[in-house]
Amino acid sequence: MNKIQMVDLKAQYNQIKSDVDTAIQEVIDKTAFINGPDVGAFAEELQKYLDVKHVIPCANGTDALQIAMMALGFKPGDEVITASFTYVATAEVIALLGLVPVLVDVHPDTFNLDIRAVEAAITDKTVAIVPVHLFGQCAHMEPLMAVANKHGLHVIEDTAQALGSQYTFSDGRKAFAGTMGSIGATSFFPSKNLGCYGDGGALFTNNDEYAAAMRMIANHGQRVRYYHDSIGVNSRLDTIQAAILRIKLRHLDAYSSARRSLADAYDRAFAEFSQLITPFRSPFSVHVFHQYTLRCTGVSRDILKEHLESKGIPAMIYYPVPLHMQKAYTDPRYKQGDFPVTEMLCAQVLSLPMHTEMQEDQLQHIINTVKDFLNSL
Repeated sequence: MNKIQMVDLKAQYNQIKSDVDTAIQEVIDKTAFINGPDVGAFAEELQKYLDVKHVIPCANGTDALQIAMMALGFKPGDEVITASFTYVATAEVIALLGLVPVLVDVHPDTFNLDIRAVEAAITDKTVAIVPVHLFGQCAHMEPLMAVANKHGLHVIEDTAQALGSQYTFSDGRKAFAGTMGSIGATSFFPSKNLGCYGDGGALFTNNDEYAAAMRMIANHGQRVRYYHDSIGVNSRLDTIQAAILRIKLRHLDAYSSARRSLADAYDRAFAEFSQLITPFRSPFSVHVFHQYTLRCTGVSRDILKEHLESKGIPAMIYYPVPLHMQKAYTDPRYKQGDFPVTEMLCAQVLSLPMHTEMQEDQLQHIINTVKDFLNSL
């Protein structure tokens, strides 16, 4: 049995090695390293895939969130609502721009924003809501958009973990994660469902004005070279990374299907154990399983993690400390106990290996190791 990885990027690469190597070599041969033709081609192909009007590539997912907020014209002191149960980048860019991160609790099933908590947190200073489509499943966008529209707020979707996930509205209409709000932002970090071989990111919007502003901001605030109309940043998707992403985008649906099949196998294996709560599948969202995250309710999460690792099985905790308890985000408005669901999840969640090239013997070893541990209690 090969060594088990949380995400086996080498095995995935080996499946598409010839195409990727050719694409990289063509970029090198053309020496079009910055804003080469693959960047524009990738943007067009991703636009078509997502059925969105504009895709603006950039350097990484954190930049994408920052550029989105700059393009929408937020001012220091404006409040932006997001989840306390998420990776730090979501709140980081809010703080970096002098905005005020307003943290709220999440739903215990989906781990995504609690809509009631969002509405309760809105003040006259609120300008936006940032839902994080966590672990591969869309936040409940229909009621969230209704709240945003009611209060005249922007919605910036953080879809770094859910690219390819589709949301179904009550009228049957479907839309991809990142295409429902004012702007969507994503990351192409190597471990993402659509990942490159370095850093990369992109923004999505159906609004021409926002698209023009984001393109300008990402290019030093210039529309015409050396004529700078606004304060901008230097945030470009490298041409080599774009070439790689063009290859991998063609496989994204197959990757998502493989992840769901693996998740189904885990679900079946652990269904009999009351100590574990397997991931919830919401009726309004296709889950693309960026992570397969269990809740350990009748067993020590940390002891189970140690046991898995002793058997050569990596396991990760996303996330051990909520944002409202992070030293960098200490705020007198928040204290331990204010977000009970978030704090519960931080104490219970454990993610198992999840990737597209999982071998059957690896899968059975993971399943049997978890079962043996639970049966020994």
